[in-house]
Amino acid sequence: MRAATANEPKRERRMTWKKAFWQFIWPRRKNVFIGLVLIIISRAAGLVLPGSTKYLMDNVVAHHDMGMLKILLIAVGVSLVVQSVTSYLLTQLLSVEAQLLISQLRTQVQRKILSLPISFFDSTKSGALVSRIMTDVEGVRNLVGTGLVQIVGGTLTAVVSLVWLITISPLMTLYTLVPVCIFAFIAMKAFSRIRPIFRTRGVINAEVTGRLTETLNGVRVIKGFGAEEQENRAFEKGVARLFDNVKTSLTTTSLISSICTLLLGLASAGIMGIGASLMVENKLSTGDFLQFTVLLGFMVAPIVQMSNIGSQFTEAFAGLDRTEELMNLQPEDLPEERPIQLTELKGDIMFNDVRFAYDEGKEVLHGISFEAPAGSVIALVGSSGSGKSTIAGLAATFLTPTSGTVTIDGHDLSKVGLASYRKHLGVVLQDDFLFEGTIRENVLFPRPDASEEELQRAVKAAYVNEFTDRMELGLDTVIGERGVKLSGGQRQRVAIARAMLADPKILILDEATSNLDTESESLIQKSLNALVKDRTTFVIAHRLSTIRQATEILVIEHGVIAERGTHTELIAKQGRYFDLYTYQARI
Repeated sequence: MRAATANEPKRERRMTWKKAFWQFIWPRRKNVFIGLVLIIISRAAGLVLPGSTKYLMDNVVAHHDMGMLKILLIAVGVSLVVQSVTSYLLTQLLSVEAQLLISQLRTQVQRKILSLPISFFDSTKSGALVSRIMTDVEGVRNLVGTGLVQIVGGTLTAVVSLVWLITISPLMTLYTLVPVCIFAFIAMKAFSRIRPIFRTRGVINAEVTGRLTETLNGVRVIKGFGAEEQENRAFEKGVARLFDNVKTSLTTTSLISSICTLLLGLASAGIMGIGASLMVENKLSTGDFLQFTVLLGFMVAPIVQMSNIGSQFTEAFAGLDRTEELMNLQPEDLPEERPIQLTELKGDIMFNDVRFAYDEGKEVLHGISFEAPAGSVIALVGSSGSGKSTIAGLAATFLTPTSGTVTIDGHDLSKVGLASYRKHLGVVLQDDFLFEGTIRENVLFPRPDASEEELQRAVKAAYVNEFTDRMELGLDTVIGERGVKLSGGQRQRVAIARAMLADPKILILDEATSNLDTESESLIQKSLNALVKDRTTFVIAHRLSTIRQATEILVIEHGVIAERGTHTELIAKQGRYFDLYTYQARI
């Protein structure tokens, strides 16, 4: 299964303005266009106030023109109303659209993650994935939200103000542009350096979140070993790394702001001198100077605001870079790689010279070959680490052979569409996962639309009712995260009931009775005997007494089949199986 690798072209994993435009902005062009029209109206209305200052000083104050004052007040009042209305509409139109986009992106990323192979989850912390889904996509709100229109609106306001300033005094305008251009150059250089810092912050944040999730999930183990302080130190170390990253970005952005303040302060001081000289020489009226000063603020303010938005865009693109990396990973069920779709399933599984390695050069299975006819029960026994779970993982399509083939009804399993195969698959693991919710919801998980009769049949067959009948709420009892309110044996019975309700053709039982006491094991063994009937079943068992009725027992040692046969045949051989069985019988 191919995934995006570190040596792939960088452009494939980085979010560019061009890609962001076509992916996020263009599909929402109608709302964005309306937003741009509103921002133009808003910024045009905002220029009424500075434009009126010249007439206020040169007409109303100098010549006592009260008629002009009324006109100015009405114009300013109307402009303020227009600004308020457009601001509200912008929030409703673009901010809401941005939050909708964030929701959609989170859904897409979550869907993408669930399409990835098991190997991806084996090497990635769940807490880190939560961060990728919930946090990394949030920055996109600046692309289609108010951030975008503020950039456009700010640019428009700055350009109009600049043209207006030139008409008032080209000399003062030129003097103003020098520090502004220097600031723009410094800001562009700084933001290019900040982006990797924000990317690193996302990585650190995901690591810290991942460790915190592990800590909360393993709180019983932590308290059992009195390791609270150890976990506290690990978390503090991660938080300290996050702080150092934030401090670096804050230092950079504050430096930009300080340089901005200095340069614009020098510009203001120069304008005071130049403006005063021009007024003394009667080359500039008081109204013109006041209008120039106010308009200068309208030109500079958007530039300062855009520098802040630039920082937000940089952070947003860093998060989207990480999202892009994830979205470029190949899913495990590609139609072009798995073109075979199973409509019906008989259940004949065959391993033909199968080899497998988790890491290159470290082979775990060495030429495994056997047949599991439909309806047979294949038991896998052997010491820990011998390869039993790997064989079961290959049968469940959680893994793909390094070489050799696993076939289902004659079809190469690596070419079969996973969805069409796994709908016939049922799995009961040693430490099976239960979801937070009720017992009923967990049993119904594979078939939410199952009838009450079918549910009750599975519950009784797995002897779940043996303990739910003693509970006040019965099947509607809430079992907590990962089923912590149930005992190990109770959780295992719920998992078996879930598999029974799924009614699969292929069944994987990985130490399915390991968490049960002797009495519960006896009950479950009866239900398992009914469960495996007419199903191709792979059973991994350390308790060899539970697999005496298996069709064939495979003794796996060091990645090869050391022995095979029925219980009776293997006992008669007095080999490895005989040693394991008699050892367990003695203890």
